[in-house]
Parts: sequence; C-alpha cells; structure tokens
Amino acid sequence: MNRIETVFSQLKSQNRAALIPFITAGDPDSATTVAIMHRLTQAGVDLIELGVPFSDPMADGPTIQRSSERALKHRISLKDVFSMVAEFRKSNQSTPVVLMGYANPVEAMGYRNFIQAASQAGVDGVLVVDYPPEESAEWVRNLKEQNIDPIFLLSPTTPESRIKHVAELASGYVYYVSLKGVTGASHLDLHEVGNKVSQLRSHIRIPIGVGFGIRDEQTARSVAEQADAVVIGSRIVEEIEHSPAGNLLANVGALVESLRRAIDAKSAL
Repeated sequence: MNRIETVFSQLKSQNRAALIPFITAGDPDSATTVAIMHRLTQAGVDLIELGVPFSDPMADGPTIQRSSERALKHRISLKDVFSMVAEFRKSNQSTPVVLMGYANPVEAMGYRNFIQAASQAGVDGVLVVDYPPEESAEWVRNLKEQNIDPIFLLSPTTPESRIKHVAELASGYVYYVSLKGVTGASHLDLHEVGNKVSQLRSHIRIPIGVGFGIRDEQTARSVAEQADAVVIGSRIVEEIEHSPAGNLLANVGALVESLRRAIDAKSAL
C-alpha cells in the first residue's frame, strides 16, 4: 500500500475520519511552509494538500487567491514546491502529501517531467483542478506507474456519467466540493452534503473527502459523520495570513488541534 491508502486503512479500522488541511506552498515563504507542514502533522492531520501557486486560481476564493499572490511575489516555482516536499520528507516519511493546482504549470514543465519530479520529491497524489477526467487517461496511467494517486474533484452539479468516469480513474480518495462556488464560501448545506455523499458511494469505492465551506469545529464534526475525510483550506490560510510571524506556527497548530478534536468526537459516538 502507498501512504494515502495506508492512512485511510488505519483510520477506517479506528472509525475515524481524516483531517486534510490545505496550505499554499511558499506562503508566507518556503522555509515557513515546511515548518507549517511539520506543525500540521504535530497537530494531528492525516494528509497534507499543498497548493501550487498560480496567477489565476479560478476555483479559489479571495483568501487562497491572496496566498498564491504572496507566494508568487517570492517567485515560488513548481521546482521550489518539489524542493519543499523533499525537505519535508527528510524527517517525515509517513504523512501523505498531495499537490493541488492547475494545468498551466504542469503543462509548462511537461507532464512526464512533472510526474518524475513529483515522484522523486515524495509526492503521493496530484489533483489538477482543470484536467477533465474524460481527457485524463494517459495522465492517470503515467501517475499510477509512479505510484502517485490521481485525485479528482466532484461537485453538486457533476453528472452521473462523470461520476462513473472518475470512479474508474481515481485512486487515493475523491474530493467532493460541497457547494457551488469558490473556496471560502460559507453557505454549506449539511443535509445536502449527506445526500450527495450517499449517492457518490453507490459508484465510488475509494474514500470520499469533503471540502469547501468548512470553517469551524461543529461543521467539521458534522462532515466527519458523513465522509471519510474533512478538507479545510481557507480557514487555515486565513490563520497564516493574519498571524504575526512569531505566533504563526502556534496559532495554526492550535486551530488544527481544535478541528482534530471535533472530528475525533465522531468516533466516540
């Protein structure tokens, strides 16, 4: 089993949901990014989604857009992102890392070069927001040859035909976008999320993570009762954005620890 499969297998045996934070690589700088990744693991996260900075992150709301802008001001490149993962791997060989981003940087590097560099750095999964599954067969095949999981997004408006297609291609987990709109929105309908996750399970056999709109402990716990993983991005990125440098790691750690406790309350039911 690879790292992602191992983590979800362990959590399933414990009746626990995964906590998956999203941060942007290079925000506020590359050295701090690696330190944040280590602080996240200390706070109890199960997997880290590391965003690749991009100038036009169309699926992301203002908070994560600003984090990309801050990273790009430091001229953070895709090669720098791989270097951060490799640095993290020097002392952490167990926590899965998934790169999340857009097609342009991958295409600029060439997807075969990208996959080779990702494998060498210690990346476990890749989610490219604007790679449609209907056109991703070769991409998926090349990823799986390097034991890297192709992660795909599904949304409230995804037709059943695409859900079936994703079920055939994806490995690791599937990321269900729980609302219409961009990251950071707050109008999450938990009842609708539960209905949709149940529908997805009729087609998808791998774990299902739910993200977008999860901003507090109560919502995180409610989602954990319905899904295999809870993905939280904008709320954590906000903490990075607004924390003074000297308190940043402590503040992020305290936030994530509170979310971890809320999610684990599900297993105690």
